[in-house]
Amino acid sequence: MSRTKWIRYAMFALIYFAQGAIVSYFSALNPLYLQGFQLEMSTIGLIGTIAMIPFVLKIFLGMLSDSVNLFGLGHRRPYIVIGLVVQVVCLLLVPLIDPGQSFALFAGLAFILMTGQALYDTCTDGLALDTTPTVEEGRIQGIMVGGRALGVIITASIIGTLAHSVGWTAVFIALAGLTLLAMPLVFLVKEPPRPAERKFEWSAFKAFTKPSLITLGLLGALYSLITNGANEILNPFLRVEYGINLQTAGFVTTVWGLGVVVGGLTGGWLTDRIGQRNSVILASLLSLAAIAALATISGVGAAYAFAALFGLAYGYYETVYFAISMNSTDPRIAASMFAILMAVANIGTAVGLGLAGSLVDTIGYRVTFLVLAGLNLLAFLLLPVIFKNGAKAGA
Repeated sequence: MSRTKWIRYAMFALIYFAQGAIVSYFSALNPLYLQGFQLEMSTIGLIGTIAMIPFVLKIFLGMLSDSVNLFGLGHRRPYIVIGLVVQVVCLLLVPLIDPGQSFALFAGLAFILMTGQALYDTCTDGLALDTTPTVEEGRIQGIMVGGRALGVIITASIIGTLAHSVGWTAVFIALAGLTLLAMPLVFLVKEPPRPAERKFEWSAFKAFTKPSLITLGLLGALYSLITNGANEILNPFLRVEYGINLQTAGFVTTVWGLGVVVGGLTGGWLTDRIGQRNSVILASLLSLAAIAALATISGVGAAYAFAALFGLAYGYYETVYFAISMNSTDPRIAASMFAILMAVANIGTAVGLGLAGSLVDTIGYRVTFLVLAGLNLLAFLLLPVIFKNGAKAGA
């Protein structure tokens, strides 16, 4: 393998590994960090909602990258560097702000941090498209997805242990350091001229006048709302009910991450065998059962088992939705249509974080899990429209 190819592979792997580390922090410890400042779950959920806004607007960040060769340095690399630097600076500033005393300032910092992440995430995907030959596409996707999964699995326990043993400042410095790892490699990757056909197609929005595609978008928003809302409150629930420490919270998230990987692999294999409609039914029932099971946790030992089951449901549902979305797009404008579907799913995540936090403060953790579990039944109302007459969505 050539040196150039190794550099590309290493850069994509490191960027997504660092992103996985950030995901593990927000999944496992951010609510616990904020609870340390006596914030209620509704306020914590609101911060999560604000932080997700840049991911809803990722389409427009991609359009900016497509259109503007920044400083004459390229359409991808300068944006990736800016995004990484923004994330590093924000991470180093986090310990300096008391969210209990300066909510608006902290929420604004979270928004800027996630804008940086959304920017480098979008442009890294674009650079992968621009630099990857067709024969390497599967390998690159595996490196990127695998890198992020390893980032979640490996760093969740490390971050939890670091927060427990050393303190929060060490966590944010470590996350900033991880973010910087890929920076030198970004400068070494050569960026080719970006093909014009990979620009965002505004005609993609017109495709969403079809009821099947509108409903498919609603399914994505629904699954994201449910799974991410439940994930946000899992560790706070375990701390309130059983007094888990930060190290244990990290271990729980590692187990959850392993479940996500298994669910993703299973989801892809099973969808090919039982079909997309049946896969949505199975994913919905599995999500319902797994999240309802979280409401029945009776101790920390059971928490590990149910976190693994929940992770499996999370990964399976996500994989099924991605598969249906890719299969439902017009090949001429597939990338643009897929970007819109992902943006709608991110809206669901933003709503789910705020909703779950508010429900916890109103009806408690266990009942909130049951409400979120029950919302899975709404998927059955969407299926007849998505798969009308047995056709694929969007047909």
